[in-house]
Amino acid sequence: MYLKNLLDQDKMLITAWSGSASPEMAGLMAACPFDTVTIDMQHGAHSESTAFASVRGIVAANKPAILRIPVGRNDLASRGLDMGFEAVIAPMINSVADARAFGRAMKYPPLGERSWGPTKALQVYSDFTPARYFAEANARTVSLAMIETREAFAVLDEILETDGIDGIFVGPSDLSISWFNGAGVDPHNAELQDVIAEIGGRARAAGKHAAIFAVDPADVPRFASMGYRLAALNTDPGLMQAGAAVMLGKARG
Repeated sequence: MYLKNLLDQDKMLITAWSGSASPEMAGLMAACPFDTVTIDMQHGAHSESTAFASVRGIVAANKPAILRIPVGRNDLASRGLDMGFEAVIAPMINSVADARAFGRAMKYPPLGERSWGPTKALQVYSDFTPARYFAEANARTVSLAMIETREAFAVLDEILETDGIDGIFVGPSDLSISWFNGAGVDPHNAELQDVIAEIGGRARAAGKHAAIFAVDPADVPRFASMGYRLAALNTDPGLMQAGAAVMLGKARG
């Protein structure tokens, strides 16, 4: 487990985003020069079976595996860690109570309430003994609470202070929907960029990690300047379409 080490190097990491219910596709993405691969169970088509089966291929490519769980499914946060994921992204963390529940699921006592059973994780990370895994898991596993509503922004500092929360993950599209009261989806709105910058800065000031979904890859350097150190780069269908467009453009002159 080494995602935490990469994040501590203070360099921008790029994660691939796997929404197709295919462990093979997730492994192929891991073989590309991404820093990590994220398996999406919220808006992606992954089931528990395909999500958990994806871990081995990702780790075999020497990449950390990240899981985004569906809304409120903290049971899958704990299970995901047991299966070998190093980090979990929890959507719609809109209150301190939401953050506390997520944090408790991510950490062993006395910090949280995660129960013991990382059988698959110990198979994936064969250099870890059970004793070493238990001793280091709370520090090495990364819990990222999604900030994507006005309600979450209003209690951002309290969420950042919550035990068991290692950082935040901004969803610009959902944040735009909430910020402008459902007027539309506008992740590049100029006013919203100031909000995104403030979230990144406040997370960094609190000593926590800041991550974000980059709707446009060209946004990543700007997000880095705001303090973000993990950016999700499109989805697997989006990457396929972009790659096909490039190759077909060359083929057709």
